[in-house]
Amino acid sequence: MKDLADAIGISQTNLSLLKNSHVRGIRFNTLEKLCEVLDCQPGDLLEYIEDKS
Repeated sequence: MKDLADAIGISQTNLSLLKNSHVRGIRFNTLEKLCEVLDCQPGDLLEYIEDKS
């Protein structure tokens, strides 16, 4: 986690919040860096969940 957080330029705390779905959004530049470092596409990291409220 520390290496990934350092590679994408965010804190370990914020990366942990992202990992555990405790955020309501993500910046496009953070998503881009994640995809670059992990060699993946945004759809590999994100899942749409309908808000039923």
